[in-house]
Amino acid sequence: MEQTTALWSPSPERMERALIDDFIQFAEDRSGHNLKNYPDLYQWSIDQHEMFWSAVWDFSKVIGEKGSRILVNGDDIEQAQWFPDAQLNFAENLLREPATGVATIVIEFKAEDQIRSRMSYAQLYEQVSRVANWLKQMGVVKGDRVAGYLPNMPETIVAMLATASLGGIWTSTSPDFGEDSVIERFGQTAPKVLFATDGYFYNGKRIDIRAKVAAVQQALPSLVQTVILPFVGFNPTLPRVADGSFIAWQEVLATPASEQINFVPCSFNDPLYVLYSSGTTGKPKCITHKVGGVLLQHLKEQQLHSDLHPGDRLFYFTTCGWMMWNWLVSGLASNASLVLYEGSPFYPNGNVLWDYAQEVGVSLFGTSAKYLEALHKAGLEPIKTHDLSALRTLCSTGSVLAPESFDYVYRSIKQDVCLSSISGGTDIVSCFVLGCPILPVYRGESQCRGLGMAVEVFNEEGQSVVGEKGELVCTKTFPSQPAFFWGDETGQKYHEAYFARFPNIWHHGDYVELTEHGGVIIFGRSDATLNPGGVRIGTAEIYRHVEQLDEVLESIAIGQDWEHDVRVVLFIVLREGYSLDEALKKKIRDTIRSNCTPRHVPAKIIQVAAIPRTKSGKIVELAVREVVHHRPVKNTHALANPEALDLYRDLAELQV
Repeated sequence: MEQTTALWSPSPERMERALIDDFIQFAEDRSGHNLKNYPDLYQWSIDQHEMFWSAVWDFSKVIGEKGSRILVNGDDIEQAQWFPDAQLNFAENLLREPATGVATIVIEFKAEDQIRSRMSYAQLYEQVSRVANWLKQMGVVKGDRVAGYLPNMPETIVAMLATASLGGIWTSTSPDFGEDSVIERFGQTAPKVLFATDGYFYNGKRIDIRAKVAAVQQALPSLVQTVILPFVGFNPTLPRVADGSFIAWQEVLATPASEQINFVPCSFNDPLYVLYSSGTTGKPKCITHKVGGVLLQHLKEQQLHSDLHPGDRLFYFTTCGWMMWNWLVSGLASNASLVLYEGSPFYPNGNVLWDYAQEVGVSLFGTSAKYLEALHKAGLEPIKTHDLSALRTLCSTGSVLAPESFDYVYRSIKQDVCLSSISGGTDIVSCFVLGCPILPVYRGESQCRGLGMAVEVFNEEGQSVVGEKGELVCTKTFPSQPAFFWGDETGQKYHEAYFARFPNIWHHGDYVELTEHGGVIIFGRSDATLNPGGVRIGTAEIYRHVEQLDEVLESIAIGQDWEHDVRVVLFIVLREGYSLDEALKKKIRDTIRSNCTPRHVPAKIIQVAAIPRTKSGKIVELAVREVVHHRPVKNTHALANPEALDLYRDLAELQV
């Protein structure tokens, strides 16, 4: 049901201060249109998308030559080319000097209770120069791949920027990935240099990955050098494999710096990043993103949708294996300071991130929906214990943010905050659905579709609908579409991933509803929707209500083929001290029936010890569904806890 009462509305002062308000005036002056509000601006950004993206370039002061052509072959979404004559360098745009001077702190870093450091702009620039000069000595040139098997630490950003300054292509995973998962990814992209660490901190423990690094190094014949970044204090010596090539980070930093970095000019559509799909249904896809597309899209999202001003402190809880790391580091292009955290968000307790946010004055706090749900379950109330006066925006992504979590944020974290439930993906290294500092927040809804993103909802017949559930699609080209999938010479995999369902329409795979006032309600991935009796049900609708019960920690639902139909099977993890008896089953079913429909009520409810997840924390309904149907799961390496699938394999008959 569409909401009519907002949980939060921006004050007139907040709206006037917002960068998007300045952009509206900028767009009016440029276009001659009268753009009174966000809906007007959004419609103009779709109707005049070439003028819009050109205006974003100018408004955000992109460093580079824009060129005379904005869009070529724009009617063909799959083959369109944005800014084909442009020349720019990604690292140069992120390394613009702050107006407050070179001593400005641009990176804050904390690794649990073990490490705390800060880096000024001058220090960042110098280290990037040194590493870039070393990479040149190693023969890295434009188009070469450089890989990071690293924590979310300042040195990771240095290595990425040094790579990008040369026109190289950066690709990364986090140190919690197993060696097989890393080899599956980097083995496809053949990096010339590998930056890796000795280990990482998590939940108070030091975890040693030296043997994994050695195995990865041995499996990548493309490597000419491996750089070891000492992090947790293990002996940096690795078993010498192949030709024994490895060097310590400090030796790399001993390379002389240049007074001015020589930024290699790149085209707008040259590759910048290779990101990887989760790989739970097969070998991970190597999604290759463009220099200009990433920069322009992130500038738009951070300045216009997230209201990120120069000097703001930008925090996102992420690892280097999730696209939100790439999104986070782009904040430097807006002269924001980055706030990095490495480790468990609940060590030594659930207040650790809020302590950190209070200490450094975080302006934008980014996290996952699951983290907010966990805080809620734990009964934590930062609104009573922390000074969050600097916080203006709270972003949530990774999974659907339940309406009850909206209530929790405004009741227990902060009342005057723009809660932005954002959604997009690795596929576009950005978002289709975003927040907006000049729009109200409605319970259970993302505020708006992103500017310049022609997002619609299609029903099964491919008709655009409002107020009905359907498939999220994009009907026009946009700059942050992938350049290609690495190794997909014919483009067939790229086509099948996004364009096979609806001709010349980007089909994203989310099951959503567009509301009358322009908000978006997300019900989960469309390939995980349930279909009992031919009626499509989003799994998020079930999770929302089940996980509000005190007894339930988390859940996962699948559709099981059963007697020529599909029945809903719900697996739940219970709090310690509870067991799944008939009374609790009835309570769960009654809760679902009264808040959803009889179709949503599971035929079977089964208690399990754990929910299988990807490395970025997303639950994997498809993998569970395959196990239940006695079908192989193609790539368990992509899971953070593959052993959890065995619990479902043992229950595969589900007749109990």
